[in-house]
Amino acid sequence: MERKDADATKKIRFVHSNGVTRFSKETERRIFFILTLIMLVWGILTKVGF
Repeated sequence: MERKDADATKKIRFVHSNGVTRFSKETERRIFFILTLIMLVWGILTKVGF
């Protein structure tokens, strides 16, 4: 059996360098999912009149 280092399997979620921010695919999907949920709740609250 082969042992893997924890550092080698650790994924970088986002990197910011030279004014550019890069996200992993998983992080990007999670961010957009959360933003979608926020927009959904906001729309429901607006429709209800809150």
